[in-house]
Amino acid sequence: MKKVLYLILVLAAVSCSGRRQGLDLADPSAFSDYDGEESVTLYTLRSGGLVMQVTNFGARVVSLYAPDRDGKMGDVVLGHATLQEYVHPVGERFLGACVGPVANRIGGASFTVDGAEYSTPKNDNEVNTLHGGFIGVDNLVWDVLSSTDSSLTLHLLHPDGLEGYPGNLDMTMEYSLSGNDFIVTYSAVTDKATPVNFSHHPFFNLGGPSVESYLMTINADRYTPIDALSIPTGELAPVEGTPFDFRTEHAIGERIGEDDVQLRNARGYDHNWCLLNSGDGLESACTVYDPSSGRQLEVLTDQVGLQFYSGNFFDGTTLDRHGRPMAFRGSLALEAQKYPDSPNHAGFTDVILRPGETYTQKTVYRFSVR
Repeated sequence: MKKVLYLILVLAAVSCSGRRQGLDLADPSAFSDYDGEESVTLYTLRSGGLVMQVTNFGARVVSLYAPDRDGKMGDVVLGHATLQEYVHPVGERFLGACVGPVANRIGGASFTVDGAEYSTPKNDNEVNTLHGGFIGVDNLVWDVLSSTDSSLTLHLLHPDGLEGYPGNLDMTMEYSLSGNDFIVTYSAVTDKATPVNFSHHPFFNLGGPSVESYLMTINADRYTPIDALSIPTGELAPVEGTPFDFRTEHAIGERIGEDDVQLRNARGYDHNWCLLNSGDGLESACTVYDPSSGRQLEVLTDQVGLQFYSGNFFDGTTLDRHGRPMAFRGSLALEAQKYPDSPNHAGFTDVILRPGETYTQKTVYRFSVR
């Protein structure tokens, strides 16, 4: 009887641990009303320093709690309170999602593989493809292969021909927490040659009201300039002497208002940096520090590119689940990936996955305070 009572007390403590820590966690019951046949659930993961909630609709991170310099836990990502806000979004569609099968943009909504031309949806300025298309993997329900207290493994089959992409793309990804690390891993195989370039698309708010006050470093000496529709020109341009030089730490807002054609094209930062990694696994790509909260975020990845978006198109009219306005430059996205529009640039990274090969990616978001 004593053992049974002890087990009941332990389970009760676990179930209310979020409330004991003062965490305003999303309600799982608000993520079960999916319109389709698949089952959608909200999962809560915990580690020594982090608490995270994930839904298998679009493999989305709904909340991510990390401590500030005083040890107070705060939700450092933008998210919605209900599943339907993700299914029928008003404003930003990609909050916390896995994006693909080709993240970022495909110029002209077309690409060629082995002499065959493929057309994809024009869901960006009615000209280009953005983050996969109108559906994308962010709008699909992923199967849950396994879940533990600190990890969730998801699977999705992206069928041949969906939104124009060739091949049955068999995808597996895992979200996991370890200490103060949020870890994202991907793998995929295909039965036809097809472009693959996944990315995680979080919007981080580390505590300060504007990302312009955040201090940033990016481990890159080149970036990929874009045209007026945010399609890479094909150049790998040096950052030296430009507002894109973050090799030493400085405030994001220090140069964001300069009269620079690249900043005008994106209304701020929304560019890919060519990382100075050696190709030998995880390496530091970026650090972001919020002086107001003391939170620091480091991105480590095995990818060659990092897309930094400074939240230039938020207008504050949409609120997140805490009632925080999704304000102009109130959050930022850091998306590890290969270079955008790579299928259409011979000098960029090869993103074509072929039968018999396995696509892999690993990115770590590491939190600390200072």
